[in-house]
Amino acid sequence: MGATNWKQSNKTLQILRAAEEGKYGVLAAIAYNIEQILGLVRAAEKTRSPLILQFFPWAITFSDGLLIRTAAEAIKTATVPISIHLDHAQDEKLIRLAADTLPFDSIMVDMSHYEEAENLARTTELVEYCHAREIATEAEPGRIEGGEDGIMDTEGLEGSKTTSEQATAFLNTGVDILAPAIGNVHGEYGPEGPQLDFPRLSDLTKTTNGRVRIALHGTNSFAPELMKQCIAAGVSKINVNKLVLDDYLDHFAANAGKISLTTLMEQGVEQVIGLTAKWMEYCGSAGKA
Repeated sequence: MGATNWKQSNKTLQILRAAEEGKYGVLAAIAYNIEQILGLVRAAEKTRSPLILQFFPWAITFSDGLLIRTAAEAIKTATVPISIHLDHAQDEKLIRLAADTLPFDSIMVDMSHYEEAENLARTTELVEYCHAREIATEAEPGRIEGGEDGIMDTEGLEGSKTTSEQATAFLNTGVDILAPAIGNVHGEYGPEGPQLDFPRLSDLTKTTNGRVRIALHGTNSFAPELMKQCIAAGVSKINVNKLVLDDYLDHFAANAGKISLTTLMEQGVEQVIGLTAKWMEYCGSAGKA
């Protein structure tokens, strides 16, 4: 097989290429448990939408990889394109373990907690490692502020917006997906809400010129209009967490201990399906699979 032929059949890259060509966004949704895996997959089936199922490294260490293998099992019979992605992998040993032993289609090699030269050197090495195993890669040029579950909080480190020079340097690592810092933050936004730098995003899209896919991180509390604006500006991978899980979390908080556990779980799945389906419509991916 040629050095890059596998990229044509890599599921994450297939999904994102089609999204870019079709000018829609694909949800890359974090799952923490089996109800969420079921809800996300069923929403994709229900709306005929592609989907990227995402996990934090926490899911590997917490379940000894079981959640990832469960996801692979859940999508075996799916009739829409679904891939499995490891988000914000910051531990090099864990990245190698995930690439060697778990069914990931893509891995985010997140070395953004290092200074730039080291970030690039480590990213290059890990991209090569993943590519040798036919796994696509994502990286973060610049630094997106804030922290998420089990992800190192960069609060003590200065958040820095991605420059065209940085984007070019990252292209040279061979990475497949770039997650630029354009004023987006991990976790919660302040009272003004998201303040995104669209001219910068437009510059980065021009600089990368279709050589990588663009991922959007930090979408908590986004309005559908803002999401559509990001997709129109060239974003194809939309990382979502609470945006599709809020109804599930509210449902659990309100009903835990009041109804049977099985009913709580079944209704939880329905909550995930309902909210995820809405966002698949907003992002334009519904009906595309």
